[in-house]
Amino acid sequence: MKNLSVILIAVSSLFLTFISSAATSEVTWSNPDKYRDVDAGNGHRAKFKAHVFANFEEHFTSLAQKLPEGQTLFIDVQDVDLAGDVHQNMRRIRVIKDIFFPRIKFSYKVVDSGKNELSSGDVNLKDMSFMMGSNLRYNQDSLGYEKRMLDGWFEKTFLQ
Repeated sequence: MKNLSVILIAVSSLFLTFISSAATSEVTWSNPDKYRDVDAGNGHRAKFKAHVFANFEEHFTSLAQKLPEGQTLFIDVQDVDLAGDVHQNMRRIRVIKDIFFPRIKFSYKVVDSGKNELSSGDVNLKDMSFMMGSNLRYNQDSLGYEKRMLDGWFEKTFLQ
């Protein structure tokens, strides 16, 4: 009976994979050691950077899923400057103030299933008013300001 459950779970997850063949994304990180600010503050820098990159990749994937089926969103990130700035007091901490606004620079390309380019461009996002407004969607997210900024770009670029 246990083997039957395992087989059913495997088959159903395989079936769901075929059903959810929505658009995908691929993210590359060009010269990440030269980025303006992907600093952990009080944490381990390499682990923090890996966490930030994984979080951005996951977010680009969720955005790409809003594209028509069979399309792929390619992102090449050239610079990241997270909201806030790292200051040294008794320990290193990231301080979020409105003068330390988030920025991200990247190029993108969307291709269809036949690898035909549908759109592309260079993007230099910054949100100087990132602390204004009451968007609660990413209220508890460590990269909430950046994700909200990327959402705005995606909606303006692809959904309007």
